[in-house]
Amino acid sequence: MRTYEIMYVVRPNIEEDAKKAVVERFNGILASEGSEVLEEKDWGKRRLAYEIEDFKEGFYNIVRIKTDNNRATDEFQRLAKISDDIIRYIVIREDQDK
Repeated sequence: MRTYEIMYVVRPNIEEDAKKAVVERFNGILASEGSEVLEEKDWGKRRLAYEIEDFKEGFYNIVRIKTDNNRATDEFQRLAKISDDIIRYIVIREDQDK
């Protein structure tokens, strides 16, 4: 099984309830596609290194998952691209040696 770390940034002008719904939705997508969520961190609101879509801040979330296929990460990326609430994301496959 492979381990992935996924970091995504939610737009800063979203309401707290809507932010929770976005986080639950995207973490649920990962779990529903056959992956195991190992760790979930909410880093809160942080300043961006550069402006993204006229935003200078964003809510950072990090999720570590373990999966035996790419369905979970592919579906996450597909939906994150079309979501207006996620302004940036990255999916990183961790080394097998850990």
